[in-house]
Formats: sequence, structure tokens, C-alpha cells
Amino acid sequence: MSRTSGSRRLFRVGRSKTGLGLFAAKLIRRGSFIVYYTGRKLPNRIADELDNKYLFEINNRWTMDGSPRRNVARYVNHSCRPNAETDVKKHKIIISAIRTIHPGDEITYNYGRNYFNAFIKEKGCKCAACHHKRAVLRSASKGRKGRKRRKGRKGGKR
Repeated sequence: MSRTSGSRRLFRVGRSKTGLGLFAAKLIRRGSFIVYYTGRKLPNRIADELDNKYLFEINNRWTMDGSPRRNVARYVNHSCRPNAETDVKKHKIIISAIRTIHPGDEITYNYGRNYFNAFIKEKGCKCAACHHKRAVLRSASKGRKGRKRRKGRKGGKR
């Protein structure tokens, strides 16, 4: 999807490591509104019966079904170190920036412990923060393998 520089949209849908993601097309300042998470509002008892990964729980009574494709907020992926957050006000789900997001950066928020434990933990988190952490751990372990520890000289001073 190609956009001209005159586009008013702050974001674009594009390829990410976890599938499709939402990326900043313009600079988004900290505290700025990004997008609403929209869809059908369902009672939790009905939402619990659905096999859908785009459900967003508003409170202990209502859930938003964000599966329609016109809901571009559904493309915001999870991150353990997010640059956006969600807030629910009068049954509207608002996504806003908690850090300045530069053009080309993926817009992410933390999906919460319950979602993480139910859907992400088993497969392993694929967010940039966890990917970077695993890469650092791998490189640290490679550096130690095969090396023998140098033994210090016996004896006292030279």
C-alpha cells in the first residue's frame, strides 16, 4: 500500500515479524491519540464462546469484538516494551503513544498478563524486546563455549 507524503493518516498496515502490524507513517508524539479499537460490543458470556483472537475486554461485563478489517487497531501487535497503551473511557478503547514513535516504527502495546499466558507464552514471545534479549543471551553463551578458563600463576609476587 503506497501513500503519498500528503496523507493525513498517522499509520499504515505492513508486514511485521509476527504477521501484519501497524507502523507509524508520521512522527507520533508522546501522549498523542493514535486510533480507536472498534467493533461490536458483546456481553462477556457470549464473547467467551467465540473462537476469536481480536476480543478486547472492556470491563467485567462487556467485550469488544475487533475482528472486522475496518478496525485497523487490530493490527497493533504485542510488545513487552511497548510504545503505546490502551485506555477505556465510556466503553471506547483508545490507543495512545507513551513514547515518541518515529516514522517506520511498529506501534505496539502490552496485551496484558492473561492474554500473554493464554496465547503467547506457549509459543514464545516474538516482540522486538524479547527477540533482542534472546540474541544477547545466545551471543553471550557462544562466547563462553569452547573457551577454557585461564589458570592463574601459582606462587606469589614476581
